[in-house]
Amino acid sequence: MTKSASPLGPVVSAAHLADGQVPALSEIEFALTVLHNAFQRWMVRGMSAAGVPGLSPIDVLVLHASNHRDREKTLSDICMMYNIEDTHVVAYAMKKLESMKLISTGRRGKEKTVKVTGAGADACRRYREVREGLLASGVKGLAMDEMELSRVAGLLHALSGQYDQAARAAVSL
Repeated sequence: MTKSASPLGPVVSAAHLADGQVPALSEIEFALTVLHNAFQRWMVRGMSAAGVPGLSPIDVLVLHASNHRDREKTLSDICMMYNIEDTHVVAYAMKKLESMKLISTGRRGKEKTVKVTGAGADACRRYREVREGLLASGVKGLAMDEMELSRVAGLLHALSGQYDQAARAAVSL
């Protein structure tokens, strides 16, 4: 085990995994699991507070991706952006958002495309307002250095590549 700030040792969900080469990886995995679940809960409740209840976390992500830079996106663009293998999950979200008139769909060649509607852009704007008021203000109150947050984001992106590579290797075993 590695040294920990806690006298009880590192906070992990599976101590048997923390006995390996990189014990701190177990701390990261537990923190990511808890963060992932909190983030998903936030997205759903934040969008509901913005006036659009009933969306799943994937629905919220697809809506924001559709609104991103006010450019049309393809199904494969969104899957690549979020590292989602199962295109059916994103396609289902697109259908749901289209039925709610938050996005419109089209085609670019054989590929399905999406673009945010005015109602979808308004929902994203309201979500941003709720996010600024409830989440960003709390994070700002922690007095965390923004450069450090960006560094952590870079580290998480780098770790995602390691997990992707390990997943590909695991398939070949």
